[in-house]
Amino acid sequence: LRLVLDVGPQRDPTRAYGLLNCVLGLEVLPPSMGCGPRQGPQGAVTRVIDIPADPADPDLLPPMLKGFNAVPPLVTDIDLSMDDRFLYVSCWGTGDLHQYDVSDPFKPKLTGKVRIGGIVSRASHPGAKNGALNGGPQMVEISRDGRRVYFTNSLYGAIDEQFYPDGVSGWMVKLDAKPDGGIAFDEKFFVEWPKSHRPHQVRLQGGDCSSDSYCYP
Repeated sequence: LRLVLDVGPQRDPTRAYGLLNCVLGLEVLPPSMGCGPRQGPQGAVTRVIDIPADPADPDLLPPMLKGFNAVPPLVTDIDLSMDDRFLYVSCWGTGDLHQYDVSDPFKPKLTGKVRIGGIVSRASHPGAKNGALNGGPQMVEISRDGRRVYFTNSLYGAIDEQFYPDGVSGWMVKLDAKPDGGIAFDEKFFVEWPKSHRPHQVRLQGGDCSSDSYCYP
């Protein structure tokens, strides 16, 4: 049994399949990604990506994770570039944002990765004034040209405290994406939210890869 959070259909109308993410499974800690081609009215799902958990000292974990001795990735969001080439995967638990080349969705290739925040790692950002950051990559958004990637760090208020008991201090960051793969932080783009405010969804003026999901170049 697994918990599926997002389904991202391909934009090319001639390619009848999509991608989905499982945030957590009951039988194993690591989540996975699946690709589902249409095979008759029922469809089918093939497991194509596994993201392992990070081993961790139980003393550093929130109460609900102490028995696992590890930080789960907690894949809470995925987004697909407008040309169907790059998939972005938010690992809210470990603090990682992955970029995969999914030109062949059944053989995805990891082409980029950054870390910020995280339940244990608390990785910082060059533009952060206070050093260690909590929360992690959550809702991710891509510009229509695929060159800019934005994400925020809060899931939902009631859930944030279960994994980050000290609370989530809101922030938003931007990544620069290379045309053929690879991502890096824009070191000058770090937006902090006022205390007790937590950002969730990102929308870009003029359109983005969620609001314009019906478009195909």
